[in-house]
Amino acid sequence: MTTDTPPQRAATLADAPAIAALMRASVLELFPRFYDERQTASAAEHVARLDPRLLEDGTYFVHEADGEIVACGGWSRRNKTHAGAGDTADDDRRLDPATEPARVRAMFVRGDWTRRGLGRAILESCRVAAKAEGFTSLTLTATLPGVPLYLSFGFTEVERVTVTTPDGVDLAGAVMARGIDDPDSIGR
Repeated sequence: MTTDTPPQRAATLADAPAIAALMRASVLELFPRFYDERQTASAAEHVARLDPRLLEDGTYFVHEADGEIVACGGWSRRNKTHAGAGDTADDDRRLDPATEPARVRAMFVRGDWTRRGLGRAILESCRVAAKAEGFTSLTLTATLPGVPLYLSFGFTEVERVTVTTPDGVDLAGAVMARGIDDPDSIGR
């Protein structure tokens, strides 16, 4: 297995099957440390779901190693905040960068590639791209496995939330936010 940081690139529609497989594998491997068996199974079905709009919009990134996608994540200029709770009528609405935060979405890392800086690299790409479009802040709804990463990247917890999946399973999570130019918390 490659030990160097694998290169990052924008995801394409052709990547969708590999991304979907990575999302599911990541949930099945990492979520049992934070959620019970029923919650993990529900998350694998409803949270580990790729929003093709992220690929179409060109706001989704992947890291590849040895021909396999090992990390993925992105941001959105649209109103949808996260997968897992079902769709709403205004999910596709474009956000106003002057008054609304860009959304960080669908961050997943393969279990054997965690804690190697891939999530931080994707978050930085999201931050830079959202800033280039005039956004001044970022927000996300985190599942519990992601909270430490987001805290280390300078996000603060706004509130604890419960996401109820379409099959009625509750998942604890957190709404988190940061200013686009806020420094990371590493080194403070």
